[in-house]
Amino acid sequence: MLQMTIAKGPFDPAFESLRRYECPEWFRDAKLGIWSHWGAQSVPMYGDWYARNLYYEGSDQYRYHIRHYGHPSRFGYKDIVKLWKAEKFDPEALMDLYVAAGAKYFVAQAMHHDNFFNYDSKIHRWNSVNMGPKKDIVALWKDAASRRRLPFGLTEHLGATFSWHQWNKGRDKEGPYAGIPYDGNDTGYEDLYLPNREHYHPDKKQFDPADPWYTSNPWWHQRWFNVIKEVIDRYQPDLLYSDGGLPFASSWDKKDVSLEDPAFDAGLHAVAHLYNTSAAANGGVNRAVYNQKDRRKEIYSVGVLDIERSQEPDIKPAPWQTDTCVGDWFYNVKSVYKKPGHVIEILVDIIAKNGNLLLNIPQKPDGTIDDECIHILQEMAKWFTTCGEGVYGTRPFRVSGEGHSRVVIDHFKEDQVDWNATDFRFTQKGNTLYAFQMRWPEDNRAVIRSLTPADKVKSVRLLGAGDVAFDQPYGALVVSLPERRPTPYVNCLAIGLEQ
Repeated sequence: MLQMTIAKGPFDPAFESLRRYECPEWFRDAKLGIWSHWGAQSVPMYGDWYARNLYYEGSDQYRYHIRHYGHPSRFGYKDIVKLWKAEKFDPEALMDLYVAAGAKYFVAQAMHHDNFFNYDSKIHRWNSVNMGPKKDIVALWKDAASRRRLPFGLTEHLGATFSWHQWNKGRDKEGPYAGIPYDGNDTGYEDLYLPNREHYHPDKKQFDPADPWYTSNPWWHQRWFNVIKEVIDRYQPDLLYSDGGLPFASSWDKKDVSLEDPAFDAGLHAVAHLYNTSAAANGGVNRAVYNQKDRRKEIYSVGVLDIERSQEPDIKPAPWQTDTCVGDWFYNVKSVYKKPGHVIEILVDIIAKNGNLLLNIPQKPDGTIDDECIHILQEMAKWFTTCGEGVYGTRPFRVSGEGHSRVVIDHFKEDQVDWNATDFRFTQKGNTLYAFQMRWPEDNRAVIRSLTPADKVKSVRLLGAGDVAFDQPYGALVVSLPERRPTPYVNCLAIGLEQ
């Protein structure tokens, strides 16, 4: 029997109760959050999932590890975490960059699948205060965000860890270390590497959220709940993100799952505790957001849907979020970063569809970000100075946009769209329609065809330039643009409509 005590408040740990959730206005108004997807796995500067793939014989990260650090029978992830020092970590300076770049909320990583925590945990010794940086990374981030009045969020990736972390129990099949067990077999480090020895299947290379070891493991469900409750109680986040569906409720896209399945219990209790804790601090009204990635209506109605490295094809009635990165999730010397214009185009397309963008800026192990990331942030700052009016506090128009160009909706595919001057994305605030022109027209004329005869235009401003001449023949809006565009990226027209 699981022991899950939660704060009293307006929500019970049940779907019927949690479906009453309403997304707070701060999240809908904010549009852009910055994420620090950062931890001990940044130490090798060789990308995401390093703590798992260093034990995956033949992978790029395995080869890098044995040639740079040594074989994982002798030097494993337990040794990597001790190398993480965060010696140049300056959350105040970074937060200033993020705020200038347009961020209206900030999200830090509490822990990744690696089972190493970025905060001062009292129930898990493998954390950033006891070893490595010897700093409470989460607390430092929260202090910096709070001083700038930014809502503060946390991401947890722990639910998948029991299965994800099993490869440290393996051994090489060939070569000079054939048959020698990796250090995950050392029971002296079982609290980091987990007691999942029986779960290890050397030929199973991907985490399966439908695996019974994940969905029907009471010990792990209890452990996950205890950790997430500790995170909520210590930091009272305004946003909590689970990397996956509501733990531990089978595959994210399985259609026949029963909502009475006890596997939901830990997740439902954690979400109810998050909301009730927030309500207790805010006069009985919940201001917290819970993000998870399950598209089934019954599941994501308990919070806000998050879509990793993809988005929605059109306006979604409920608010949602895309999380993505300018490069790899953890710092990777091989990454090719998105250009500033690409990031801005992603943001504009998302907000036109009632979404938010949560953008990760990868940090080096010392806590700094590189010059390319600083450049992206500085260019975003310039753009928001010009076009931010059309972003913050807006809501979708009756259509998300016009033109024939579309983002490709294919999981993890984020290729830049070949936009043209006929492509617009719309937002609205009061009687002002904001029309983002995805490419500047060669003839300096913007033609918008989505207005009806009832949409009487009384004024048009080009943000960053001022009033511009316009005509509205037969319902279409034709705007004369200046020779010089205010921003080299997406430009925005503020169209005043009569009531």
